[in-house]
This record gives sequence, structure tokens and C-alpha cells, in this order.
Amino acid sequence: MKKLEAIIKPFKLEEVKEALAELGIEGMTVTEVKGFGRQKGHTEIYRGSEYTVDFLPKVKVEVVLADDMVEKAVSVVVAAAKTGKIGDGKVFVLPVEHAVRIRTEEIGEKAV
Repeated sequence: MKKLEAIIKPFKLEEVKEALAELGIEGMTVTEVKGFGRQKGHTEIYRGSEYTVDFLPKVKVEVVLADDMVEKAVSVVVAAAKTGKIGDGKVFVLPVEHAVRIRTEEIGEKAV
């Protein structure tokens, strides 16, 4: 099993969710996060004073999948989240050693 973590722009969440649903992926965890990459934030003016916004709002989508679904899932997330502009985000794939569904005590891929 693998865990796919995608850091995306907030307005792209619905598109990513729908794209994953079309693959048959039903469950996911979504967290509102803040961060920056190469863009290093930006400056804004508030009541005549300029200030720097270092951390930009993003959304982190986490999905645990069977190994054979990973490449398809990464492809659809990238396609759905891409705007072609700086700050589109990143996708990370990490190994998952063990999973247990608490309600039924199913283990491994059955738990996902």
C-alpha cells in the first residue's frame, strides 16, 4: 500500500476529489494547510501598510491506496490540480506498512 499526499490550491479541491472518485477512490482526508515553495509568498497592502504574506493557503489531500492504483491516482491528481502557474503544488507517495479498519478490524488493503 502507498499513501498519496497532494498539496494543492484550495480552489482545485473539488476537481481533484471528482477525478479520484472516477477512479473508484472513495475515502480521503483533506486538511487546510499553509506553506510556500519557490514563490516565497507575496506582499499585500492593508490600510496603507505593505506586509509580506509568507505562508499561502493550500489544501492537503491524503489517500491510502493499493500499489496498483498509485500511478493512475498520481496522474489524475496532477491533471486535475494543474493550472500551469507557480504554486500548483506537489504530490508525494509514501509507503504504508500497515492499516486496520477500526470498526471491522480488517487488515491491510481490505482496511482501505
